[in-house]
Amino acid sequence: MARKKLNSAAVRRSSPSDNPPMMVAPERLTPGIIDRHWITPTPSAVLNGISATPTTGVTLTIRSMTMIATPQLEYYQRLFDQCSQVMLGIQRLPVPVIARVHGMATAAGCQLVAQCDLAVASDNASFAVSGVKFGLFCSTPSVPLLRNVAPKHAMEMLLTGDFITAQQALERGLVNRVVAPEQLDAEVEKLVASILEKPRAAIAIGKELFYRQREMGIAAAYQLASQTMAVNMMDSCAQEGVTAFTEKRKPVWTT
Repeated sequence: MARKKLNSAAVRRSSPSDNPPMMVAPERLTPGIIDRHWITPTPSAVLNGISATPTTGVTLTIRSMTMIATPQLEYYQRLFDQCSQVMLGIQRLPVPVIARVHGMATAAGCQLVAQCDLAVASDNASFAVSGVKFGLFCSTPSVPLLRNVAPKHAMEMLLTGDFITAQQALERGLVNRVVAPEQLDAEVEKLVASILEKPRAAIAIGKELFYRQREMGIAAAYQLASQTMAVNMMDSCAQEGVTAFTEKRKPVWTT
């Protein structure tokens, strides 16, 4: 498996033809990937894709045949728990993670797109949770999918396994922006640049609050949000922001 990563400090260029479809083997994803590579000194990270090489594809096919011949519940539980921990790691990162999508994103690939905080796709990208076509309901991909798109749209994708276009993904809330392939890198950079203009501390506080309050009832969510905002107001970045606003100047962030 060849993993290519981008971050806001050094964006790696690649054309759609440089990378195969975004099809991910969960055993190739480990929480260590998050710890070692995705903690950046800048307030955003871009996930360019986790792609399968032809050689790896053959290996995975042989492995899959062996797994089917001798299924082991313990192995499958460990495999999908590992995958789930990686997805949770993306959410727990103190920086926004942006998916850059330029081909097919299916099954765990679609799960990755849904799990990322933001997503930018080329207009030739497509998305599916197609496990049901092979007798395997995409249970783990359904978790972030349902938290991105309306329930009936999510259920249709899960029950049919059919692909949706990039434009449909945009309309349903799975991605934020759709552009022509040749404009993909520029659009990602534009989004990253906008985030980089904001103080890292406020971004980290906001991301954590966003996901925590989503799982709460409205009263508890307001209580948490009020406390978070009060703490945020005591931070130097908020003090500088308010001062700059009153002085009609651009803020100078120290964090």
